[in-house]
Parts: sequence; C-alpha cells; structure tokens
Amino acid sequence: MTEQTQTPEVAQEQAAPQLALQDLAAVVQIIDICSKRGAFEGSELEAVGVVRGRFARFLQANSPKEATSAEGQPAAE
Repeated sequence: MTEQTQTPEVAQEQAAPQLALQDLAAVVQIIDICSKRGAFEGSELEAVGVVRGRFARFLQANSPKEATSAEGQPAAE
C-alpha cells in the first residue's frame, strides 16, 4: 500500500473556512449601507431585516463583555 502525504499548503486548502466576529459585523454594516442606498425592494426588506437582526444578536451575545460595555456607555472622564 502506498501512503499519501500532504504538503502544508494542500492541508491548509482543505481546512474548513473560518469566520470571525469581525466578518459578521461587516455583514451587518453592508446590510445597513445597502438598505440606506435603496438596494432592496419593499417585499425583500422583512427577510433582510430578519437576517440582519440574527447577525446583530449573535454578535451582541458573543462579543467580549469589555467591548460591549465600552460601546454601550459613554467613556468616563
């Protein structure tokens, strides 16, 4: 039997794609920009809003607590 070995480049290509919280935050920003520019028809707005809401809630629930408190409250001087 022959044994197959993979180079690090091939193994890296086969790895599952990764998403970070910053990627999801970018999606929320893109949705906001597109809606401001009128990219969605009225019949699409509900579905787009539901998806945006799910992303936003996920980000809020999974963000580090320090970042959430810093964004939610004005900076103390």
